[in-house]
Amino acid sequence: MSILTRQLKYADGDVAFEGLLAWNDAVEDPRPGVMVAHAWAGRSGFEDSKAQKLAELGYIGFSLDLYGKGVRGTSTDENAALMQPFLDDRAMLQRRLLLSLNAMREQSEVDAENVAAIGYCFGGLSVLDIARTGEDLAGVASFHGILAPPGNTEGNTITAKVLVLHGWDDPMAPPDHFASLAKELTAMGADWQMHAYGNTMHAFTNPEANDPDFGTVYSEQADRRSWAAMQDFLAELFA
Repeated sequence: MSILTRQLKYADGDVAFEGLLAWNDAVEDPRPGVMVAHAWAGRSGFEDSKAQKLAELGYIGFSLDLYGKGVRGTSTDENAALMQPFLDDRAMLQRRLLLSLNAMREQSEVDAENVAAIGYCFGGLSVLDIARTGEDLAGVASFHGILAPPGNTEGNTITAKVLVLHGWDDPMAPPDHFASLAKELTAMGADWQMHAYGNTMHAFTNPEANDPDFGTVYSEQADRRSWAAMQDFLAELFA
C-alpha cells in the first residue's frame, strides 16, 4: 500500500487555489471523500498530513485552500488578517467552502455521493458553516472550532450529521457558545453529537501549540480521543 498525492488546482473567479488530494493506490474504485478545512494560517503541512491519514483509513483525503495559492500566514497578526474577512463575510466563506467541496467531488477517485468534511480551529467553524447552509453531504466534524453562528443561515435545515470535538477550557469558544450551538443545531434539525474534553484548551490537536496565555495548548489525550471519535463517526457515515 502506498499513499499517493497530487496538487489539486481550482479557482473562484480570478483567485487560484491549490489543495492536496491523497489516496491509497491499492484502492481502484471511487471512495468516500473527506475534505480537511485549514486553521487560520492557511493550508499547511498539518492539514496535508490529516488528508494523508484519512487516505490511510481508506478514504480520499483533500486538504482545501481558502486563501489562494501560496497565501499563508506566519504570525498571529498575519493569520488574523487572513481570517478576518471571512468572519466578516460568512457568505463568502461558505461560497469558497462549497467550491472546494465540489472540486473534491469532481475527482475520479472520489465517490461524489459520499463526502464529508473535517476542520480545525477556523476550519472547524468552516465545516459547521457547510452544514448550516443545508448542503447535501454525509457529515462534518469540527475540531476545536469557533462556534459562533454566521447570521445568514437561520431557517435552514441541516441534513449533514454533525460531530463537535471541543476543549471545555477553550477561551475562543467558551461553554456558553457550546450550549448555544447545541440549541442551534437542534433547531435546525441536525443529527448532532458534541464531545467536550475537560482541562483542555484551544488547538488541542496541534503538537506545536504551547501558549497557555493565548489559550492554545496541545493535549495528547484529547488529540487521541478526538481522532478516535472522528473515525467512528466516519465509519457510521459511510457504512
